[in-house]
Amino acid sequence: MPAKLKVLMIGDVAGPLGCAMFTKNISSLRTKYQADAVIVNGENAAENGRGITPKIVADFIAAGANVITTGNHIWAKKEILPYFEQQRGERVPLIRPANFPSSVPGAGYALFDLTIAQQTVTVAVLNLQGRIFMKEQLDCPFRAADTALSYLRTKTKIILVDMHAETSAEKIGLGFYLDGRVSAVVGTHTHVPTADARRLPKGTAFITDLGFTGAYNSMIGMQKEAILANFLTQMPQKFIVDVLPPAVMSGVCITIDVSTGLADKIENFSILDQDVKA
Repeated sequence: MPAKLKVLMIGDVAGPLGCAMFTKNISSLRTKYQADAVIVNGENAAENGRGITPKIVADFIAAGANVITTGNHIWAKKEILPYFEQQRGERVPLIRPANFPSSVPGAGYALFDLTIAQQTVTVAVLNLQGRIFMKEQLDCPFRAADTALSYLRTKTKIILVDMHAETSAEKIGLGFYLDGRVSAVVGTHTHVPTADARRLPKGTAFITDLGFTGAYNSMIGMQKEAILANFLTQMPQKFIVDVLPPAVMSGVCITIDVSTGLADKIENFSILDQDVKA
């Protein structure tokens, strides 16, 4: 029977409550799904809900994450720049979208090894960012994926893609574009889990958006009052990250055939914790 690899991919962690939710629940979630690896998007994990710090990276890794993906808020904390510059090689814990200019700090993909059925298996994680309705003027994520895959597929058949993008169309388009060439394409950024988790025709697992990890009664991780005031008055408001429980953690578990690198199935999950505290 072919060896199988199970990977948890967790949606955007938002602020201190999201970090606490991840740290508290990831071990039991791994046990429930018998998962071999964890990939989590951490670009909103900082105290104010924008960016990530080296300490949070260390906390996520200590809790069981293998790789942390990001997106458009990756540069929000100045201390992440020297952290990226200190990272060396391809086996790094934190990555940024690969379609940023090559001159910026950090890497757009990471590799790590697992032992599955007494064999060493290399896993690649590729981070991309969409362009539609996004402020940053980045290179084409489709062509950036082609460039990255020309190298990554010489290293492994198991490639997981986080597409951090605003529109469903761009994320779905990338899923079909990479179908059969990668193990999974998952969407992040919009913080609302979608109901379309599926195996695409050529064997790639796909979901338009993983959802997020943070305050359940927030608006995508932020206190709802300021956002509602903005809608009602069109006046500028200060958005504040919500730290009040309950908290939610959303994502998927993907089962991958190690021999082909293609997905057998994808299951989405969402867990609620009434007691977690930031």
